[in-house]
Amino acid sequence: MSELFILSVAVFGYATVSERLAMSPISAPIVFTTVGLVMGTGGLAWFDVEGDGEAVAILVEATLVLVLFTDAIRIDLQVLRREAALPVRLLGIGMPLTIVLGALTAALVIPGISTVEAVLLAAVLAPTDAALGQAVVSDQRLPVRLRQSLNVESGLNDGIAVPLVTVVLAIAVADEAGSSADWVALAAKQVGFGVLAGVAVGTIGGRLLDTRVIAGAVEGIYRQLATISIAAAAFALAGLVDGNGFIAAFTAGLAFGHIARGQRAGVQDFTEDEGELLSAITFVIFGAVLVGPLLDNLTWQIAVYALASLTVVRMVPVLISMIGSGTFFETRLFLGWFGPRGLASILFALVVVEELHTPAGETIFAIAAWTVLASVFAHGITAKAWAGRLATRLAAETDPMPEMEPATEMPTRRRFGFQR
Repeated sequence: MSELFILSVAVFGYATVSERLAMSPISAPIVFTTVGLVMGTGGLAWFDVEGDGEAVAILVEATLVLVLFTDAIRIDLQVLRREAALPVRLLGIGMPLTIVLGALTAALVIPGISTVEAVLLAAVLAPTDAALGQAVVSDQRLPVRLRQSLNVESGLNDGIAVPLVTVVLAIAVADEAGSSADWVALAAKQVGFGVLAGVAVGTIGGRLLDTRVIAGAVEGIYRQLATISIAAAAFALAGLVDGNGFIAAFTAGLAFGHIARGQRAGVQDFTEDEGELLSAITFVIFGAVLVGPLLDNLTWQIAVYALASLTVVRMVPVLISMIGSGTFFETRLFLGWFGPRGLASILFALVVVEELHTPAGETIFAIAAWTVLASVFAHGITAKAWAGRLATRLAAETDPMPEMEPATEMPTRRRFGFQR
């Protein structure tokens, strides 16, 4: 009961000062993570939930399904095709190079880590979470194209990372069990059936819901509930056919967003409040029971990798991806820095530690947790200041810049929900 009381007081307390904090460098993830750190096992020990317990596992699965499904829906692929120059560079060049450089760095810094485990660590930390730098993607002073590049990147790269994490984790688990010959079939089944389940449920569900809404047969709140139920159905169906439920959730979102474009607003409305609450709970648990026990076990290798992951491993690939783009150099640095690691990395790391019962699994989890913790504070604190500075610099430019060109503004992920 004490855990529920702490969560309730934390959410209520933040709500009473949220408007003032919105104007400061103190973000919601900073507040809720700090509450967790103070109240959890590394602090007062008033928040006692088993990190590997059933409650946390259910929260992890539900949260990741919601994130992947809603991220896929909120990114308008038709608009993206017309304005894809910068996001394609970030996703098509920057993300693969980030994984390669992250794996190489892990091999150099982390003792005893195998090649497969190094790639797995890099894949877990590849997704970005623009919600940790919400001041950036919602700052009207910055050009829309620049903000949307970060928004689109964070909306798609977690879904792109899921198949890679799935395949590499399957290889690592197979190596642990001594059955490496079976990993190809296992990974192919997980990815293939996951995609098929997601596309089928998203397409059929989207078509049926769109038809019934147009006919006036669906009451308001049930339109929103029906949309979320499609994500749950895709996840469940994938499990029934031995596919990956997270891949299914993401592909269901892509299919639904394409088939039932008129229903996307229903998801946005529904997930605004529910997503905020899930996010708050997740960050409190993250600070209390995931990071708290690790506070006394920080090694220099973990610290070095976490620092490198947020700087060199992210920024160098982004700078390379922007070669020939014609963008302002500070814009490139800005894009490189604002690749915060957040909820997707937390959830991927928990999946890894549940499946990979080796010291490497614990190491990957610890590194991911420390990296996200550093990112919560570093990116939250620096977002407003650098956004304001860059906006001023760009406004003073007289030459036409690619990042200043008009662009369509898409909904942003506000933690897990949307900021319209």
